[in-house]
Amino acid sequence: MPEPLTLNKLSSLLQARFEEGFLTLNDLPKPHTFKDMEKATARIVEAIQNKEKITIIGDYDVDGVTSTTLMRLFFEEIDYPVAWIIPNRFTDGYGLSANIIPRIEDTDLAITVDNGISAVYAAKLCKEKGIDLIITDHHLLPPELPEAYAIIDQKQPECTFPYDEVCGAQIAWYLIASLKNSLNVPIDMKFYMELAAIAIIADMMPLRHINRTMVIAGLQSLSRSNRPAIRAYREYAQKEILSAEDIGFFLGPLLNSAGRMEDASYAVEFLTASNIYDARVRLQRLIDFNEARKATESEITKEALAAADKDASVIVVAGEAWHEGVVGIVAARVARALKKPCIILSKSEEGVLKGSGRSFGSCDLFALVDKTRPLLMKFGGHAAAVGLSLEACNLHSFIDALQEHYETTDDQMALEDPDIVGSLHFNDISFSLTGLLKKFEPYGQGNPVPKFLTRNVQILQAGKMGKEGNHLRFLFEQDGVTHQGVQFKTEAVYEPGMRADIVYTVSENHFRGNTTLQLMVEEVRVSH
Repeated sequence: MPEPLTLNKLSSLLQARFEEGFLTLNDLPKPHTFKDMEKATARIVEAIQNKEKITIIGDYDVDGVTSTTLMRLFFEEIDYPVAWIIPNRFTDGYGLSANIIPRIEDTDLAITVDNGISAVYAAKLCKEKGIDLIITDHHLLPPELPEAYAIIDQKQPECTFPYDEVCGAQIAWYLIASLKNSLNVPIDMKFYMELAAIAIIADMMPLRHINRTMVIAGLQSLSRSNRPAIRAYREYAQKEILSAEDIGFFLGPLLNSAGRMEDASYAVEFLTASNIYDARVRLQRLIDFNEARKATESEITKEALAAADKDASVIVVAGEAWHEGVVGIVAARVARALKKPCIILSKSEEGVLKGSGRSFGSCDLFALVDKTRPLLMKFGGHAAAVGLSLEACNLHSFIDALQEHYETTDDQMALEDPDIVGSLHFNDISFSLTGLLKKFEPYGQGNPVPKFLTRNVQILQAGKMGKEGNHLRFLFEQDGVTHQGVQFKTEAVYEPGMRADIVYTVSENHFRGNTTLQLMVEEVRVSH
């Protein structure tokens, strides 16, 4: 049961999330603290001096797209031509794989960004063809590491880089910083930090330690940026200042939509657009991809919810030829709706099930699925999200094994949303509260926006809003104090006079020069 909150208690709770305090850019560790960073840097410098062919190999999500963009922009800035490939989700599969080796046979030096740590077979093929391979990745280490010239991954036990949770684009940023020092070139690392900030947020890295510092610096840079892509996006969003929410909920999904629906190269071409006109055209293409993604995802979510076994501890739903690019988002939506971890699988013509899972509450989904590894063809991910494939004939065994392991695990889910920090009386919702909340921004993974619970409020009004009428505008009252609230994407119907417990976050609404307090409603639990 959440405890009653005071401002002092809330301040202490939020402060406890930052054991190391708030860091500054001066606190960023040096590039050489990464294992193999100096070795990789020396090899790239040698390749530049000897005019060797360098190929960058990225990945199709936002982190992979921004990592590839960072490397491409750096080599353009030092005027050295490189090739780059982002594998296609549908035809190539993930990261450095045997599928793309024929396309890099004339390469002298291949550099992966945001992938490669599991590419044992592809690395072997590179070696056979005389291609030196530098892997930069941030994912968990597999049982067997690929054989490469250098591996930069902070999760290696011999790595002295002090932070475990950083994304692929941050490692690419550090590689650029190392190359800048070795080549002694006058480049501005803050110009690259704005792209790294997009990846940190979109790849759901914890917004603490240096991640918070890089995101704050990156957001400041994005809000002033003359980069055509960012100018085009600010113009489209009608925003002068970009927040972590703008990246996480709007720009990130736009960049992701290209790889989900067709090919992630479109997102790289947008980010590297050389003028505003080109950037606008490329942005429109991403917007079109994103609209198609939303429609597809909405349709599959409805089908998945209808087919889900609501009594299962872990929801697993498989569908015929569901769009592989959206199954991860569908899993997240179903997990939220049913308040349980969820895995969504799509069956291909070859009888293989491929899909994604998203956790809920405190369940470590990676650890759970890892126990079923003998039944899987491919598997990877982390506590909150996994990707996997298996033969259709193993589906029922997989589902049974998952439920069994879940029932015996020590890590049973917290039933109450862990982001609810306490109960709040309407008297305590004030500008002092929002002022305190601002001090701990930006919010995101690892530093979630505090949610509050208020019990026994009366619903005075609940009217539909939005083009499709699928949002609600509320007026709530508790002990004579009223507050406005909004809830997005809901089909629920409430009558005036109903009493309920509500879960919400508090924000300031700026409109025509006026600032008012607004409750962003997450849940309305009607009293019966």
